[in-house]
Amino acid sequence: MAFEIWGKPMAAKRLFAAMLGGVALVGCDPLPKPLYTEVTPPASFRTEADGTRVDNEGYHLDAQGYRINKRGERIGMVDVQAKTAGDTSNAVAGYWISSTGTKAAGSVATPSGGAGGGPGSIMNTTLPTPTTMPQQAPITPSPGNVAPPPGYR
Repeated sequence: MAFEIWGKPMAAKRLFAAMLGGVALVGCDPLPKPLYTEVTPPASFRTEADGTRVDNEGYHLDAQGYRINKRGERIGMVDVQAKTAGDTSNAVAGYWISSTGTKAAGSVATPSGGAGGGPGSIMNTTLPTPTTMPQQAPITPSPGNVAPPPGYR
């Protein structure tokens, strides 16, 4: 009776408790799982009493869900074919296209100032150094020399 569970030896009881605890922890998942069915996101639009749909920013929507102005015209629609007519730029120009067995035609679009030199480009600016930076005036009154407001402890 060297291994008696409910008898005198305490080591056996501790071993049994540890094994039981380990078995119980195997089924535990430490990370919580979200319950998407209990919390539903709000709709991106609301329907008014007259049936008009309005999005969260107050724009009226047409039957397909596009924003429309007061005259019923779609807002922000871009005619891509008309806007890109005659444009020869190609984002993959010069790269090998394996499906056609040739290099892609056209030119890569560049900023207005040339390759990498458009407005706001780092190539067009001189970075300031500590000696060229303007000296900042100290902030007055500083928090260290102002009395606290009345009633503040």
